[in-house]
Amino acid sequence: MLVIFKLLGSLALLMFGMKSMSDALQKMAGPQLRHALGAMTTNRFTGLLTGTFVTASVQSSTATTVMTVSFVNAGLLTLAQAISVIMGANIGTTLTAWIMAAGMSFNITDAIYPAFFLGIVLIYMKRYRFIGDFLFGLSFLLLGLGTLRITGQEMDLGNNEAVINFFASFDPESFLTTITFLLLGGVLTFCVQSSAAVMAITMILCSSGALPIYQGIALVLGENIGTTITSNLAAMSANTQARRAALAHMFFNVFGVLWILIIFRPFIDFVINSVVGTGAEMMGTDISKTPIAQKLTITLAAFHTCFNVINAFILIWFIPQIEKFVCWVIKPKKLDEEEDFRLHFITAGFMKTPELSVLEAQKEIQSFSERMQRMFGMVQELLDVSASKNDDKSGKREQEFNKLYSRIEKYESISDNMELEIAKYLESVSDAHLSDETKAKIRAMLREISELESIGDACFNMGRTINRKFVAKQDHFNEQQYNHLHQMMSLADNALTQMNQLMLGRKESFDVNRTFNIENEINNYRNQLKSQNINSVNNHEYTYAEGTVYMDLVNECEKLGDYVVNVVEARMGLRR
Repeated sequence: MLVIFKLLGSLALLMFGMKSMSDALQKMAGPQLRHALGAMTTNRFTGLLTGTFVTASVQSSTATTVMTVSFVNAGLLTLAQAISVIMGANIGTTLTAWIMAAGMSFNITDAIYPAFFLGIVLIYMKRYRFIGDFLFGLSFLLLGLGTLRITGQEMDLGNNEAVINFFASFDPESFLTTITFLLLGGVLTFCVQSSAAVMAITMILCSSGALPIYQGIALVLGENIGTTITSNLAAMSANTQARRAALAHMFFNVFGVLWILIIFRPFIDFVINSVVGTGAEMMGTDISKTPIAQKLTITLAAFHTCFNVINAFILIWFIPQIEKFVCWVIKPKKLDEEEDFRLHFITAGFMKTPELSVLEAQKEIQSFSERMQRMFGMVQELLDVSASKNDDKSGKREQEFNKLYSRIEKYESISDNMELEIAKYLESVSDAHLSDETKAKIRAMLREISELESIGDACFNMGRTINRKFVAKQDHFNEQQYNHLHQMMSLADNALTQMNQLMLGRKESFDVNRTFNIENEINNYRNQLKSQNINSVNNHEYTYAEGTVYMDLVNECEKLGDYVVNVVEARMGLRR
């Protein structure tokens, strides 16, 4: 029992070390990695190299695939670009197998304790704490590998009759045996959500002589399918393109397994004889010899690399066809997404790192901002419909007005829900261990959504004022008032356009002074109209009640301009 618990504990150390190391690397280089994914995928080959590089850097194909799916969900990558990145991720993750093969080959536990000490020192030095987290993760990974190696030797599985008889019960020449172990590898990977843990178990079984190399490689093939479940689960609540990217990941791995099964034994023999450089000695009975055990672990890593590299080389030429296939399988939802409240970019599934979650939230806020400008456009249209002087006895004008006003009411409800849902999501993200940069982004985003909701309130207040005047069948504004309102609304719309340009682009290239200038124009124009309104009422050009309604609309436009400035300041990290 003690040995079994040592085995389970070693696997837990291995998985925790990999996760800690991956998280620390993403926190250190998260923005750079995201920029690399967005900028270095101009064609299928650069996409492949980018996926390989990013996955090798963060030591997690799951992190890369989930990141890629979230990028597609956010509209930062096309589906074709995402497919090439995922292909690269499958190659990059093979580095993990080589690290394990090295860890199983010699005792590395003594070398990790200085790394633990250095890691804790760096963690307490705030400036270098992520480097310390990385060292701790790496140390736990190597400690887990070293303990697994020692535990595997203690278990002496090569001389355990029960284990040997169990694996001997499978006919090594049978194709059914290969399929059985392939399915077993997929199920195990799905259950533990870590292909690295299953790879470590496979290496222990093979290096001890308990598991023949052919069955061990079948387990490795199963891991390739099992690991695709994670990205598909992450994409379940995402948009259509993200689900297609996750399906492409599964298609890539399943296709690779299918063609390798056709040439299963010849391909393994090629890896053993030509790549690893050993032959008959690995098929011998005395596997307990250390050099042979080392060769078996290296063979598993070599097969994993050769399989993924060749599979990527075959399928990279067929990315357009893969894209058409997944688009055919997953049809777009036929919903009026503009009118039905749904968060487009924030997924309900668990994101692997808070850095990725912040990116999702940023894209959702961009969508929120665009909705608010569309809502303001409806208010302008509502004013025009109310100003129409056509004597429409059929009631079409009234129907059009009521339809527009109902849409404005709906958008007000949408803005309230979006603020609450995005805020709740950001609060859950903020509970994690975040970098200072990410904490500042979350604070800015919370301010942005609050001000965007205020823009929605201002639009609804204008719509309600126009509706009240229309229902009461009060006299129309005079031509001068309509001209003034159109001019004021045009300035407000320009401010909203500037805000959305900032949301969609990079803030380094945004000229914030243009927004401030528009706000000054709005303020000055409001003051000018306020003075004119007093004079017009005194000159009996219209009644005081009409002047009040008129100035209510002008003042709401001015408030809207202030809210836009607040959003821009939050996005730019400014305070006035």
